[in-house]
Amino acid sequence: MPRGNRSVGIVFDIIKYAIHDGPGIRTTVFLKGCPLTCLWCQNPESQKKEPEIVNDVQGRKYSSIFFAKDKNTIGHEVTVEQVMSEVKKDAIFYEHSGGGVTFSGGEPLMQPDFLLCLLRECKKQGIHTVVDTSGQAPWSTFKHIIRYTDLFLYDLKLMDDSEHKKHTGVGTELILKNLQKLAMGGAPIVIRFPLIPGITDKPDNVRAIGSFLRDLKHVDTLHILPYNYLCKDKYRRMGKKYSLKDLAPPSNNALRAIGKRFKDYGLQIRIRGME
Repeated sequence: MPRGNRSVGIVFDIIKYAIHDGPGIRTTVFLKGCPLTCLWCQNPESQKKEPEIVNDVQGRKYSSIFFAKDKNTIGHEVTVEQVMSEVKKDAIFYEHSGGGVTFSGGEPLMQPDFLLCLLRECKKQGIHTVVDTSGQAPWSTFKHIIRYTDLFLYDLKLMDDSEHKKHTGVGTELILKNLQKLAMGGAPIVIRFPLIPGITDKPDNVRAIGSFLRDLKHVDTLHILPYNYLCKDKYRRMGKKYSLKDLAPPSNNALRAIGKRFKDYGLQIRIRGME
């Protein structure tokens, strides 16, 4: 979203001292907008690109850095300079922990110009960069950001096209093609697998993901993200239906079993909450 010689975008949150969004201590910048509508989405407020008014947001501590006077609006227009001003405040933590900045969402690639400007500025400042993506974006967008991205956190949910479309709203073709191209080009990639009981943890899906990744060069790490239902109240406050409200999180034994099956494909596994 160019404006003169500046670039502005829509950000709905900035989280400091994040430890699950890449190496070290990080600042995670959440860009608004996502082409997917995953049934288990933890950030339903991220799906629409436009700002949204929510009358009851106190259950979620959104950053008040840019919009302390407007607490009922989620998503605000900010400049690259504003974001970088906040990012640079934590530079000492990046230096001592090997951390940096992670751009997440939503899908950050839905705001390609803004994301590119942010990544370029981070590289000028010597700040490590991570892009957390679903992969659902034109390859041309990836091409523009590869040289400024130190690591991609790449979601891989379901391999079957119809099942993926059923649970996320889009098919798998573009996601898998982009992952293959990134891997062929040698981009650093960590796969993130959301373990949703009864949906993504089925044996055929685990087998298909393991086989697919085994054949990719430069991809050998997979992080398992266990399902949780902490987002349920968010849906209520936004007046949205949460269809998985009765689904229980996976047990530790189930997580270990899935991890072992992925290890059989030569993958290095980390399980969030069990590291």
